[in-house]
Amino acid sequence: MNSAIEVKRWQEHLGELRKRLIISLIALLTAFAASLTFVTRIYHTLTLPIGGIRLAILGPGDVIHIYFMIAGFSALGVTLPFLLFQLWLFLKPALESHERKIALQLIPLVFIMFVIGVLFSYRIVFPILLHFLMTLASQNFVVMITAQNYFSFMVNILLPFGLIFEMPVVVMFLTQLGILTPARLHGLRKYAYMMIIVVASIISPPEIVSHLSVAVPMIILYEVSIAVSRITLKGNERRRRNREETLHTEQTLKKGNGKRSAL
Repeated sequence: MNSAIEVKRWQEHLGELRKRLIISLIALLTAFAASLTFVTRIYHTLTLPIGGIRLAILGPGDVIHIYFMIAGFSALGVTLPFLLFQLWLFLKPALESHERKIALQLIPLVFIMFVIGVLFSYRIVFPILLHFLMTLASQNFVVMITAQNYFSFMVNILLPFGLIFEMPVVVMFLTQLGILTPARLHGLRKYAYMMIIVVASIISPPEIVSHLSVAVPMIILYEVSIAVSRITLKGNERRRRNREETLHTEQTLKKGNGKRSAL
């Protein structure tokens, strides 16, 4: 009997997963088709950091591959909130009531912080790295950049920064669940700074300006995360006190009503 119930439960989960995947795929394909109609405009926008240099392709079919790659990443970025909502709907039955509410409220913040991270890296970090590498290469080489290499390099820079900017949102979520505290983050600060400096030195060119352009935003994000955790913890404590006061008031009223009924 238990095995039959377990099998039925798994079938329901798989059916729900299939439903969410199909809906997400339809949304992605729709956004992909829409992005293809604007792919030339998107291409010109993404190639602004390289100035007037025209990118090279190594074969006639490469243009299709490049346009599809641009449209694909554009579609993924546009549909990210919807995809996160579908993920929330799939995970909803497994979450507690307060966890559902927290996760749903964070979906817009996840999207906003990701966009801010991508825009920051596109406007500041990516041009600095690109200028440095092209200047370095032009000293001894003829610089010919293919579209494939350019956009792959761009994705490798923009995507990590989009994810790094999710740090405050992740900290907020973990603090609301009681996993993280401001004190713990404060205690890990020196180790976090060391890790940030190491990461910045690895992913940026060997010059102080490039290191600072990567390390300073990450340090600021960590400090913002501590502040967010502190604010979130205070909000949790305030809601807990309100619940306790409400419960105490209800119990007092029940006792008073019980005494009047006895009289």
